[in-house]
Amino acid sequence: MKIAIVYWSGTGNTEAMAMAVAKGITSPVDIFKAADFDVSKLEEYSAIAFGCPAMGTEELEDSEFLPLFKSCISGLAGKKIALFGSYGWGDGEWMRSWESMCQEENLNLCTESVIANDAPDDTALEACENLGKALM
Repeated sequence: MKIAIVYWSGTGNTEAMAMAVAKGITSPVDIFKAADFDVSKLEEYSAIAFGCPAMGTEELEDSEFLPLFKSCISGLAGKKIALFGSYGWGDGEWMRSWESMCQEENLNLCTESVIANDAPDDTALEACENLGKALM
């Protein structure tokens, strides 16, 4: 069982969350910034955690992350996936919209998504580690 963590981070907050997700995983894990992930390698992974902060009016980052995520959707059937990210305003609408997109595509969200307001605190980092454990 091999797990991937794929994230986009502008301020480092979502990157810190990605590293905490990795701490919860005891099987082989590869960590990728969104720009570095090769969608053709998707079949190598049994589970993937995706991380992206809220941007603009509570939306996924749309120049790198959203196109990558959409290109992955067809290859995610049957895999465990989990979502995480940070936000600086709003109430988490971007995550609810992202979860709805996954549900519409019949993707297997294996655990509750994790969001952090600005820099992740100890509670958010622990939730990220638990998210990692859920992927195994």
